[in-house]
Amino acid sequence: MALDEVALTRLVTGLVPTMSRSLAEQFNVFRVMHHGTHEKQLSNVFAWLLRVDATHHLGDLFQRILLLRVNKARPSGDQLPLSGFRVLQEVDTTITAEPGKDIADIVLLRDDTAVMIENFETSDGHGHDYESYRTYGSANERQSVVVMLCVRRERQKLSMGWENAVVVAYSEVLDDLRTHLDTDRGWREENPRQNVFINELVDQFVEGPQAMTVQDQLEFIKTMCETGESARYGRRNREAVAAEFAGQVAQHAQRQFEDSRKTLGLIKQSLRRYAEPTLRVLVNEATGGVVQSVSANFQGRWEWSTTLVTGDGEPNIFLAFGPTAATENERAPEPVSDPDYSRVFVARQAGAGIDRIVQTDVSLGEVIAGIDPDDDRLGLTVVALLQENTEEGETASIALPAGPSY
Repeated sequence: MALDEVALTRLVTGLVPTMSRSLAEQFNVFRVMHHGTHEKQLSNVFAWLLRVDATHHLGDLFQRILLLRVNKARPSGDQLPLSGFRVLQEVDTTITAEPGKDIADIVLLRDDTAVMIENFETSDGHGHDYESYRTYGSANERQSVVVMLCVRRERQKLSMGWENAVVVAYSEVLDDLRTHLDTDRGWREENPRQNVFINELVDQFVEGPQAMTVQDQLEFIKTMCETGESARYGRRNREAVAAEFAGQVAQHAQRQFEDSRKTLGLIKQSLRRYAEPTLRVLVNEATGGVVQSVSANFQGRWEWSTTLVTGDGEPNIFLAFGPTAATENERAPEPVSDPDYSRVFVARQAGAGIDRIVQTDVSLGEVIAGIDPDDDRLGLTVVALLQENTEEGETASIALPAGPSY
């Protein structure tokens, strides 16, 4: 089902607020504490889940979940037992006399079986000796299996024996755990704190910060209905429908973004042409010539502005629009309430930041079309800010967080 350009524009524009909220970072205890940024931290969490007598009160549930995943990758006639394992951490598996130690992150051990687990962000042995892991586990004629527990599968990184390891992703075992706990109301009622912790773990490593809230999902559905896209929910083959929809939206969103950046460039060119010389002359006639030059050289977040460069101790004045206006408004001591970013903003320098910002009536459409030389709206705003600064004297300067080197 193809969409025409008008329908796509309306759809993408309508979905942007919902999708941007869903992409924003949501609260999660792991993200707040930066926990899980090192494999040892997460090994502690998984070892806790694997211990039968740990405070999660799940017994051997997680052992069974992990080992069922391991068994799926093994021949039907060579299955591992699903429980009865002791849990060890940081086990020295070194079998040579060479300097240095090789440490397995987690080991599941019973008399007849050893499961040697290397925990890492990607499926990469990252220098560990696969053979030493396997050999250590096979001591006392045990069945020995090496497992790579990871966030992401990257098969190309499995080498030096690690291609023989069983690879299990966090998302697989944590999704299995969540599915079970969703049906175990009794455990959830008896263990509310553990339930919250596990939900945070699932959110971080299965759903991730991109997960949409229920309200975001309702807004998404509303937009789909309002833009004539509700029929997609009735089509079969959901994965194909979702992929087709995502592809159309992504392609059009990319084109909209690229075109909008070109439009910002046109606004910048047109605003500078108006500022030099028309606006500069107008302001100088009213102030005795404080504007010495016009510049538009900033980059990054401050790229979308034109600077009236002053002398004699007067503050520079910035004609900001679009993204730069939004950035400056966030930094201003008294930001414009309910700002309209289809307008030009005028800001006054103070140290490394600004101390005043004003939204004008001049629209960006007017800038593109070319501001009439007799239009004095920007000029009056600039003059007012300069005169206000003269009246306030040094008290107008307020140090703000570092921005561009004005």
